[in-house]
Amino acid sequence: MADHRMADPAGWDWLDGAPATATGGDPAPSFARCFAGPDGARVLGTLTAMTLERTLGPDASDAALRDLEGQRRLVALILALTARGQGA
Repeated sequence: MADHRMADPAGWDWLDGAPATATGGDPAPSFARCFAGPDGARVLGTLTAMTLERTLGPDASDAALRDLEGQRRLVALILALTARGQGA
């Protein structure tokens, strides 16, 4: 099975606003264009509901909590990049 992890030695720093020369510069405008319009708003709303607005019960395993927290972090980054690309 192929390894789908990022091979880029720069890692994920470009998501935090660092220049991303290997990916063509600041990704925020691309995120803003991608999620513009009613379809983009629906996708962002669905991702938010599935992650940021979701809670787990007291019987949730450590693995489930870590998985959801990772999903939340990714959605938060998508929302932040989209907002920055829109000039918000």
